[in-house]
Amino acid sequence: MTELKLPSIDYAALAPILIMLGAALVGVLVEAFVPRRLRNPVQLLLALVAVLAALTMVILNADDRLITAGHAIAVDGPTLFLQGAILILAAMALLLIGERAVERGGAFVAHAAVTAESVDDRRQAAGAGGTTEVYPLTTFAIGGMLIFVAANDLLTMFISLEVFSLPLYLLCALARRRRLLSQEAALKYFMLGAYASAFFLFGVALVYGFTSGIPNRAAGVDFATVHAAVAESSSSQVLLFAGMALLAIGLLFKAAAAPFHVWTPDVYQGAPTPVTGFMAACTKVAAFGALLRVFHVAFSGAAWDFTPVLGAVAVLTMLIGAVLAVTQTDIKRLLAYSSIANAGYLLVGVLAPSKDGLSGTMFYLVAYGFSVIAAFAVVTLVRDADGEATHLSRWAGLGRRSPFFAAIFTFILLAFAGIPLTSGFTSKFAIFAPALDANQAWLVIAGVLTSMVLAFPYLRVVVMMWLSEPGDATPTVAVPGALTSAALVIGVLATLVLGVAPAPLLDLANGAAEFVR
Repeated sequence: MTELKLPSIDYAALAPILIMLGAALVGVLVEAFVPRRLRNPVQLLLALVAVLAALTMVILNADDRLITAGHAIAVDGPTLFLQGAILILAAMALLLIGERAVERGGAFVAHAAVTAESVDDRRQAAGAGGTTEVYPLTTFAIGGMLIFVAANDLLTMFISLEVFSLPLYLLCALARRRRLLSQEAALKYFMLGAYASAFFLFGVALVYGFTSGIPNRAAGVDFATVHAAVAESSSSQVLLFAGMALLAIGLLFKAAAAPFHVWTPDVYQGAPTPVTGFMAACTKVAAFGALLRVFHVAFSGAAWDFTPVLGAVAVLTMLIGAVLAVTQTDIKRLLAYSSIANAGYLLVGVLAPSKDGLSGTMFYLVAYGFSVIAAFAVVTLVRDADGEATHLSRWAGLGRRSPFFAAIFTFILLAFAGIPLTSGFTSKFAIFAPALDANQAWLVIAGVLTSMVLAFPYLRVVVMMWLSEPGDATPTVAVPGALTSAALVIGVLATLVLGVAPAPLLDLANGAAEFVR
């Protein structure tokens, strides 16, 4: 009788993941047993403590380079760097979520506010407390993202994709104001996300079929097996190319790359703004972390075949994001198309087959994450009696009515445009330089040209804020609470420091830019 051999598990290496998933489960119990009036502070404290504890474990595991859990999880430099980035950015997003959840009439309110039939009932429900389910949903999503960037086989990657995607679909539907728009956005995201997940899973099946055709080797979908199969294959590679294409569809959907970007503007506009900031920063880190591992580890032997295709996707993504951003009249949709264009720039880094390309991409993800959360923090503050004033015409003259916050938003937009002495300039240089070294000048030229186009909508907003007269419709900027202020200060300082003195983070990314195989 064959003895069953259990996989060895390094629980210390898995501690960040276990902490976040454990906190999510505890958060569900809090919803069931803690009185309503205490739920919001308890849930916020639980989520923040879990994030800090997980980040502490990431730091303690900094020297780990191993594969654990039966070849399912790889703990190496990119894993730890990206997990740390996700946790820091998630902490900032939780501060925004916590602020909006506790405010009267904020972004998240009790479910009664959705179903109340009268205005008086809705107002009473709005004061009853926040929809505290947002916290366990967010922590579940964070836990899934931590697994996603560490996954060392395709099935683990698929499971983690669902673990963080399903909470995001629900989070997008939790906006109180414009709740029909929010629910429509969530439904679109869910339907398109389901299709993308199906493509990914079908790609896993095709890749498994490809590995099963290699003589004298066991079939599998762990990255070591796939890498060896790609290197040894001498027969038809139809299953390999088809599987790679379907896997890329699932990953590029999450990264908001064209032509799989169509969900992004509607979801960014309809979702509660703190949730939009969370998705814009953390989901992008997770998606590109998975892209880097799949194409730099599993399919690195087929780089000659997939580089032209992904390069074309990168150029299309940059072009669509930059051109369509010019036509937008809503600030959240403008930031959505900015996110799409940035996905194209990040793909340039993914296609640079060198350590510098990998480290530059990881640096870009962190720098962009800080800036985009700070941008959405400002958006949450520009409000009137109907809620957030996101139409660009409402921002005219904002610089004269609220010069301090207009100056902050101007600085963030200049960072998005890649102006020197901001993190946007440093991060673009960090990915374009390795691409040039890898003879990908055509991608760099496309990136520079589209960056020039994308600067126009940013500067248009700056001109509207500072050179237009404020009118009756110009909203005021709400005084930020302590949580929003903390997130905003962290984001702005990081955007400045990473532009002026980027060397420490660049050195950290460069030291972490090596996959364990």
